Amino acid sequence: METDPYMTVPDAPPVPGLAFRHFTGKEDYKAMVNVLNGSKHEDRLEFSISVEDIANGFNHLYNFDPYTDMLFVEMDGDVIGYTEVWREDLEDVCVYPHAAYLLPEWRGKGIRRAMVHYNEQRGREIRLTHLIEKPHFFQAWTQETETHWVSLLESENYAPVRFSVRMARSLSEPIPDAPLPEGIEVCPARPDQYWAIWRATCQSLRELWQGSRFRDEMFEEWMGDSTFNPALWVVAWDAENKVAGAILNFIDEAENKEYHHRRGHVEFVTVAQPYRGKGLAKALIARSLSRLKEEGMIEAVLGVDADNPSGALRLYERMGFSPVRRRATYQKSMDE
Repeated sequence: METDPYMTVPDAPPVPGLAFRHFTGKEDYKAMVNVLNGSKHEDRLEFSISVEDIANGFNHLYNFDPYTDMLFVEMDGDVIGYTEVWREDLEDVCVYPHAAYLLPEWRGKGIRRAMVHYNEQRGREIRLTHLIEKPHFFQAWTQETETHWVSLLESENYAPVRFSVRMARSLSEPIPDAPLPEGIEVCPARPDQYWAIWRATCQSLRELWQGSRFRDEMFEEWMGDSTFNPALWVVAWDAENKVAGAILNFIDEAENKEYHHRRGHVEFVTVAQPYRGKGLAKALIARSLSRLKEEGMIEAVLGVDADNPSGALRLYERMGFSPVRRRATYQKSMDE
């Protein structure tokens, strides 16, 4: 006997034809892609997403069950939005990140607010199954161009607690000559070294704010993505054949094609503790820029925590990068 997939959302506005349901399976992937693609122009976001991308992500889920942790919003039987909420047990807090995607033409009617309230309700239910003595927070991420999402979060008493900066650099500008420190060499990454490189990278990334969210599951998902190309990585090794530092560069060919870019990404920039302050980061960035230029790219971009205590933002500025937009992490205590 089939069960009715539809459900009641208490705060839903009385819009004729509006209905809510749970995730039903991979047949929902296309609807998710349609919602994301239908929203990015209004929100001034640049990304490329496909059904295959969604499927790859759902093959590597962590602390998230789509059958219980998603809400789909329909209008006269067509999906116009969906939500996600999950749990992350970090070093000193538990956070419940969530998102509420809604096509622009349906915003401003109270639908998205009801979606946020549903996410919060679900987050509280998840919390009851993981009674951990830490502060608990709802969390949401925004780009500064997502004005509707930012306004909604702020009206629900979320506040920005951390900012990151997207930076860009033209590869037509001269690339600095930055020698490697003595005893360090850069060699191509072999397949049998991928996991060692990732785990060395994670060890450094975990020093960042809420950096314990960098996990093996993230790498497993990336390995199934079209942007995974270790031939672009720049990895430094010490005399004991240990990772001294690395940059895991990538090129998003689908995004470049959609937006007519020739852009490469300089990401996961890390240096192991014993080799900091010796110019290794600068040397790896210079080699990454040259590597992307060899691939025909004309622009490099990266993201950086604006409050990174290592001074990464200033280093990137010295390497020719300039800020182009900000991203914020919003939080609200679950005990309010």
